[in-house]
Amino acid sequence: MDIREFNFSVKRYRSTTTDSKDRSLKEICLQAARKHFTALGIKAILDLPVALIKDVLPHLTVCQLDQLQPALNQREISTYSGWVGIIRDIWGPNHVIDVHTEEEAKHEVMKCLFPLVFYGFRNNYTTRNSTNLNTPSFLWAAAKCIHHFLISTNLPKPLQSLTAENWPLLNLFEERIRSVTLSHSLDLSQRKTQLGLYVFHRLFDHGKARKLTIHMQCPMILAWLLHGRGSQYVDPKLKDLLDKGKAACTLQADDQDDQATPCKRSKLDFKEEEESGKEDINVDPQCLCRAFTPFEGPSAGACPWGQIHCLEIRECGPGSFRLLSSVLPTFFCLHSLTLHSIMTLRDPEVMDLAGALKQLSDSSRSSLADLKISILPNIMSMEFLLDSCPSVTSLQVEIQELMWGVRPLPPYSRAAEPDFLPVQLALEKLTVKVTELQTDVLIVTSVLRRSPRLTSFHVAGMRLHTSSSQSHLLTTLSESNPCLRSLFLEDTKLSDCFPDILKLLRHSRLEELRFHDCRLLEKCLDKEENLQLLVAAVKTVPSLHTLGLAQNRIARSVCVLADLFTGSSTSSVKCLDIRSNFIQPAELLEFATRIKTHPPKHRLTLDLRRNPGDRDPDTWCAALDMLRPFTVLLVEGWKSTDTMVDHLSNM
Repeated sequence: MDIREFNFSVKRYRSTTTDSKDRSLKEICLQAARKHFTALGIKAILDLPVALIKDVLPHLTVCQLDQLQPALNQREISTYSGWVGIIRDIWGPNHVIDVHTEEEAKHEVMKCLFPLVFYGFRNNYTTRNSTNLNTPSFLWAAAKCIHHFLISTNLPKPLQSLTAENWPLLNLFEERIRSVTLSHSLDLSQRKTQLGLYVFHRLFDHGKARKLTIHMQCPMILAWLLHGRGSQYVDPKLKDLLDKGKAACTLQADDQDDQATPCKRSKLDFKEEEESGKEDINVDPQCLCRAFTPFEGPSAGACPWGQIHCLEIRECGPGSFRLLSSVLPTFFCLHSLTLHSIMTLRDPEVMDLAGALKQLSDSSRSSLADLKISILPNIMSMEFLLDSCPSVTSLQVEIQELMWGVRPLPPYSRAAEPDFLPVQLALEKLTVKVTELQTDVLIVTSVLRRSPRLTSFHVAGMRLHTSSSQSHLLTTLSESNPCLRSLFLEDTKLSDCFPDILKLLRHSRLEELRFHDCRLLEKCLDKEENLQLLVAAVKTVPSLHTLGLAQNRIARSVCVLADLFTGSSTSSVKCLDIRSNFIQPAELLEFATRIKTHPPKHRLTLDLRRNPGDRDPDTWCAALDMLRPFTVLLVEGWKSTDTMVDHLSNM
């Protein structure tokens, strides 16, 4: 089909009524627009009626959408539907789309596809669209959108291309990339490691990347990555290695003919060099630039040193922990630190980390604000870490008992020490995920009372003594945290705390409230009555826009939630999460019928995932159709044959 045939088909489509033949003709036209996009040109697409343009968008390739987007935006036409169509094609029809703007959807597509195409990985989508994706134009289009880059030395050839035919991409990455992930183990005795370190050097030292994520256990590599990029600490073994490299690099430069143009290597034969068994690898950043950078590259003079502002270590072993304890006291530029230990930390390791953090905090130059640590041995460790760096504004910890069979520690808090002077904390966000047989709630409430600026609190899995209640926690939140805006209680028994929840709501300015798997209605004789009390309390909080009640066995009582939007005063809730509540199709239909009578003032995002819609698909679909005009539905497939999930949701 050429341009004339395409235009004739479009005219015929405009002039006829829509029957089955016309719909078939329309599909042919849309597929032809994709296939002959280059021959047609952008103008041919732009000359179509707006309705047809919107119809053709989901049929276009990634590069075609990217090429059309600027011109369509000038006509105030969004390509959002096209990008969302690609997301659904990648992840499947049941994938929940959590992007709301054109740029968010485009970034999601590029973030997903770029590493797959660049490193040659395969999934169903890249296999079906290999002709459109395995092109320089796609790599260039994606590189202009992404802000994160993965360095995988297990596949050196794609990285090697950045020093040869894909050299312009590396220049673009210097301007675009803000965060880098290093995966797989790196060995300084291997040639391919040089290439990975060189790309890192370009992105961090010559470029604008400031966030580093590491998936490996190698203290020497960690020392190289941190060297000169924020801390004054120098690892002795690394210093010797770098000094040898600098000396070798100087000798090599002196041996070159000053009158001749230096010949720099743009490629390495990794197979040949690895088989040669050479281990005299030069890892000095300046020498790496000389080895890999073409003449027009950035390293004509001395290489700059970048700074690491955000550091995340996903597999932090004992050696890396010891190195960090030496690095942290002078890591003044560090804003965020995330450490995931490969095993539960022991008390001496926690004390070493706390000591290093205290030295950093005591200096007036510290900028550390965000701290995430896992896995701590007990809840007391959290308090020690906070006392060592009271200026952090965000703390996230995961706590797990050191071993099975350890007797629970008696209730204890640093506040009970005679010489302990409680310091007010700067905390604004606190997340505590606990796996303990018994948690000392007094430590948690002590931290809350010392955090008057706390705006977000998330606690999961906190178990108390059988005779204890979470009411003390809720009372503390009501009395000590007036700035609280987001409260997320998860896997926490609240069945005997209904009065405290209602009191908290009456005296709060919450914007987000989530009770996930909290057994809210477990001890209620009349579930609907208690749910009505909760709905009435929620309606008294005008700032509340998100309400999460996932996995609370609401089931047939779901209709009560429609009352959020009825009466003289209505709720401001814009997002309602009722996942995993065993809501059956007939119950959802009744909910939809009631809420249709009094629809929300604002478009409501309704999360219905993991509810048994397949029990009666026709009724379920009828309920969804009734809800769609005034809600954004988050749904996914459910398999009632999965009896365990079914049982747990209906307990």
